Amino acid sequence: MKLVVDLQDKSYPIYIKAGALQSLAEILYENNLTTELFVITDENVQALYGEKVLTILRKAGLKPTMFSVPAGENSKSLQMADFLYSKLIENRATRKSTILALGGGVVGDLAGFVAATFMRGVKFVQIPTTLLSQVDSSVGGKVGVNHRLGKNLIGAFYQPVFVLIDPDVLQTLPQKERRAGMAEVIKYSFIRDVAFYETLNANLATLLDLGDAKLTESVLARCCSIKANVVEKDEREGGLRAILNFGHTIGHALEALTAYGTFLHGEAILHGMRGAVHLSLLENKTTRNEKTRALSLIDKLDPPSIPKSISIEGVLDAMTNDKKRTTEGQLWVLLREIGKVELARQVNDRNVREAIRFVLDYPG
Repeated sequence: MKLVVDLQDKSYPIYIKAGALQSLAEILYENNLTTELFVITDENVQALYGEKVLTILRKAGLKPTMFSVPAGENSKSLQMADFLYSKLIENRATRKSTILALGGGVVGDLAGFVAATFMRGVKFVQIPTTLLSQVDSSVGGKVGVNHRLGKNLIGAFYQPVFVLIDPDVLQTLPQKERRAGMAEVIKYSFIRDVAFYETLNANLATLLDLGDAKLTESVLARCCSIKANVVEKDEREGGLRAILNFGHTIGHALEALTAYGTFLHGEAILHGMRGAVHLSLLENKTTRNEKTRALSLIDKLDPPSIPKSISIEGVLDAMTNDKKRTTEGQLWVLLREIGKVELARQVNDRNVREAIRFVLDYPG
């Protein structure tokens, strides 16, 4: 299956197919990306797929070089970007080099940021290996690193040459990672597609177990299609694209408050979506029935509990570092009904506090 993100001169294809990794060299040749190939991955993915990817490329006559970073959110930093700049320089990388991001969202964001800034920009390819990165972070061109005061505060919009999604690599993904990735999947149903919500609600267990290959592929494709459609209308998040941040306002705050060590990204977003749904009800944007429907699907993914040390004031303070905040206020994505959301800045402060309290006190 092939989808296209239509951005005029920055358009690119997304290839989604079981076993697609075997076609990597062929697609690189099709795009004239055959010299100075640098694969950036993390230690976990390198152990699982590093040698396989190098073998695929070498058998096709290519000469890749691979760099690895420690696994985990802490690698998404300027310090690690500097480490990779040094590796590229030491290995004689030039403006004609291509960076291949092989890994999850951290690797994709970090490698993409390095590609966007090294030599003022070199070509790069996304090869996502987690559910979350396959349905979300590898598509759309957002790349960047974290700052100690907030997530994704340093970065750029920089589109890949292509995205290669192989559902087969999810077989080695731990169940915890699958559940976290599914958070972004259900997000797409909340913001854009009620029929997709029904599919997910009816088949969640099968999807988490990867029990139906065709269903998995169709779900990946639907998520990428929704995101591509939004990005095509608003590449640089001037308006519509912000709906992709449903649940991220509180979610990012929770990640920052726990130093990115307690929650996987998707787990924090599940908590954030609970808050967004409750705030939507308090703001009279949605109904109790729609809130119940949304929470019932979120609850099936059962994210880890929030540490008791986190307070409402702490979350409010962390939210002030959200890059989408302006002098006009915090940007919220509020649910109207499953499949439809709206953006709002004029939100009652008391309701925001109550929504955060709802999240912190949520049973579990």
